[in-house]
Amino acid sequence: MTSPIKPPDGNWWDQPVNRRESIWLGLGVGWSLILFGWMSAWTRVGDQNPIGETFRVEAEEYREKMADYKERAEDTDDGLVPPEQDVYLQAMRFQWDGAPVVLETGMEYDFHLNSMDVQHGFSLRPEDALSKQINLQVLPGYEWVVPMTFDEPGTYHIICNEFCGQGHRSMHGTIVVEEG
Repeated sequence: MTSPIKPPDGNWWDQPVNRRESIWLGLGVGWSLILFGWMSAWTRVGDQNPIGETFRVEAEEYREKMADYKERAEDTDDGLVPPEQDVYLQAMRFQWDGAPVVLETGMEYDFHLNSMDVQHGFSLRPEDALSKQINLQVLPGYEWVVPMTFDEPGTYHIICNEFCGQGHRSMHGTIVVEEG
């Protein structure tokens, strides 16, 4: 079967570009630069990306931090109440160590995230609104400290959104936020 589109005659790449094509190319490049600048500005001033600091950490060192945190935290029926504004969570196949957690509205907490074994996804969303969520990647060998404030009380679900093995579908935890 032959193509209905006929190839151009001669060396088409050596032919001058039509004025209209030059205008469209210029508009395309200009629009691309505008969008690039907009995205760059939005990530800097639009408060869209999670901030925080990342530190290299040995697995044993983070396990010690987790053990100290769990020892100092108050254990209630709903979960752990952190002793201060630091919340420690460690992802491991197939659970979130440190969850469930009980927090208060209006307080800023520093979430310390780490993975014990493989890369995990940290998806946090309220129970009743799937469209409101934050998605982060949790890597072994790193501690990511992310500040978070909860404005609305309720139950928030922590879900691993990075396939991590056969039990991945059961890897979830909760954060219970109470009126402060």
